Amino acid sequence: MTSAGPGRPRHQQSSRPGATARDEILDAAAELFTTQGFASTSTRSIADAVGIRQSSLYHHFKTKDDILEDLLEGTVSGGLTFARAVAALPADAPETESPAGSRLHAVALYDGTQLCSARWNLGVLYHLPEVRSDRFARFHSHRQELRRLYGELGAGLSASAGGPDGGDFTFRLVESLIYLRADGAAGTDSAMQAADAGLILCGLGDLLPAIRTSSRDLINRLA
Repeated sequence: MTSAGPGRPRHQQSSRPGATARDEILDAAAELFTTQGFASTSTRSIADAVGIRQSSLYHHFKTKDDILEDLLEGTVSGGLTFARAVAALPADAPETESPAGSRLHAVALYDGTQLCSARWNLGVLYHLPEVRSDRFARFHSHRQELRRLYGELGAGLSASAGGPDGGDFTFRLVESLIYLRADGAAGTDSAMQAADAGLILCGLGDLLPAIRTSSRDLINRLA
């Protein structure tokens, strides 16, 4: 038996990724929540999947909702941090203003890549009945801020005055990758395809090669 910390013996050596027991708990919970369901997963089953006692799990998380909150936050935190950085760039920065749409594309590509490459497809938990409660208000606030930043970055990009909101529609396209992945249909190019589709919707399809180049430059510089 190995040790998970003072007074917290581990039943077996864990093979889960993570530098800490907390990371391993999150990984185990993510797997169980997305494969057997949130309601059907107990804290005991999470502890068993990590190889620790249930009491040891409570040293890191008081409730199962606390675990879910951390996991949900992780689905938006990376994209939101990047979107904030892009939105904070000076409006007259030449490398981001030409071609138009590069900022929106960069945020969509970065956010979509995060959703597609995460170890577990946690976005499928967004519509759990439990997640609708005020208990997860911080997650909802961060997700809404990310959606708002998409809208701001897409403002004025639509080809026609009566055209759709390119920023909000791009946000929806990126989140659709969650369900594409759930169906086993997401590939290595899916995030790029979603970002491209948002810009095509804005009438910028002819500029896509230049937009992609500028978008990648932004990601390389700010991510």
